[in-house]
Amino acid sequence: MKIILAEDHIIVRNGIKILLESQPEISVVAEAAHGLEVLSYFENGGEGDIVLADINMPEMDGINLTKKLKSLKPQIKVIILSMLDNEKYVAQAFMEGASGYLLKSIGADELAFALKWVSKGGQYLCAELSQKLLGQLIKNVSRQAEEQNLQIDFSLREMEVLNLIAEGYTNNEMADKLFLSKRTVEGHRQTLIDKTGSKNTAALIRFAIQNGFLH
Repeated sequence: MKIILAEDHIIVRNGIKILLESQPEISVVAEAAHGLEVLSYFENGGEGDIVLADINMPEMDGINLTKKLKSLKPQIKVIILSMLDNEKYVAQAFMEGASGYLLKSIGADELAFALKWVSKGGQYLCAELSQKLLGQLIKNVSRQAEEQNLQIDFSLREMEVLNLIAEGYTNNEMADKLFLSKRTVEGHRQTLIDKTGSKNTAALIRFAIQNGFLH
């Protein structure tokens, strides 16, 4: 696996190179201090499989380098290796065509795994960032569910109908059980669907379970 290493800090670049070349199947074939040097390498006939690039570099940063390479050399994979853990940079990197995003705090084993995974056509986000973004996702979904619950106000009768629907009762059976007309029960069912924005009864039950109205 031929790697082009783009990092403007020589000490950092040397450290990463040592980590990479400790893996027998990985070879650093070129080094660069910024994106323009990487482009020049390929324009002069250089070959490689993956560009491992920092985001913050002079002349041309890692994001712009990714964009240029995807246009000029689409077969070349790009992995961003950065100190920046902001989700904006992560999203931007993948949107511009990066195949991976790693933090510089990762270990040698994860770095090697990421390179192998990307070389096979996969995309990779380092474990530290994955855990952080997963935590944010769970928090956001939980908050949205709470907000939605607060916005939906079911009457006691609607809750009765909802529970009976979940138990598999038909409109006629619910009408008999609640001493209501079939038309009234149908009206409650439709109100439940409308309030929750569900497409049908199955979606209504799924919504009710996911948001804590049914257990």
